[in-house]
Amino acid sequence: MEMKSIQMELSTNSYPGRGIVIGKSPNGKYAVAAYFIMGRSENSRNRVFVTEGEGIRTEAFDPGKLSDPSLIIYAPVRVLGNKTIVTNGDQTDTIYELMDNQQTFEQSLRTREFEPDAPNYTPRISGILHVEAGSFNYAMSILKSNNGDPSGCNRYTFAYTSPKAGEAHFIHTYMGDGNPLPSFEGEPKLVDAADDIDAYTELLWNSLNADNKVSLFVRYISIEDGTYETRIVNKNTK
Repeated sequence: MEMKSIQMELSTNSYPGRGIVIGKSPNGKYAVAAYFIMGRSENSRNRVFVTEGEGIRTEAFDPGKLSDPSLIIYAPVRVLGNKTIVTNGDQTDTIYELMDNQQTFEQSLRTREFEPDAPNYTPRISGILHVEAGSFNYAMSILKSNNGDPSGCNRYTFAYTSPKAGEAHFIHTYMGDGNPLPSFEGEPKLVDAADDIDAYTELLWNSLNADNKVSLFVRYISIEDGTYETRIVNKNTK
C-alpha cells in the first residue's frame, strides 16, 4: 500500500467527519494516537474536548445551545491498564467494560453497530493501542451499514502487530461531504507520522477544514515506559 500524506488526506476532504490516526513515530520511540471531530450543524459544532482521568470526553461549549446530546456527548478516549481506547462514540465505554471482563476488542464491538442517525447511519470507528514492556501493537475497527441498508451491519477489524516506525493508519467516518453522507470505504489508509507531538498536532489541526473542524486530541505514548504526552485543540475557546 502506498503511503499517503496525512496533510493531503485532510486538506483535500472538506468533511471526513470524525477520524482516528494510530501509528509509530519515525524514531520508533512513540505510539501515536490522534482523534478529531468535525461538525456541520450548530449542535455538532457546539463542543469541546476536556480531560477526564487519563482520557477525554466531549462537552457542550455552550450548554444552552445543546439540543441533542445522544450522539455527540461521550468519552472518545479511555485508558485500561496498558491499553488506550479511542473511538467516535459511546462504544469507548463498551470496549472498556467488556475488555475489563476478559473479552477482546473485536468481541466487545460485536455488541454494537453503526449509529442510528438515518439516513447517514454513521459508522462507528474504533482503535486500541497496546503498549507494554517496550512493545507496541494496535487494532482498528469500523462498523457500517450494509451499503446504506440499516438491516445489516458490516464489521471490519484491522490488526497491526508489528508497526513500522514512521507509519500510521487513518480511518474516518465519511468519504466526504454529501446528503446522505457517504460512509468510509476500504481499509485504513497508510499515512505518515512525526517525531514531534507539537508539530504533528499543528499539522493535523491546520489541515482540517477551517469551517467544519471542532476539536483535536493527540497523544504520544513512550513505548519504552508507557508515559505519555497529550495535546488538545478546541476551535471553541472562551
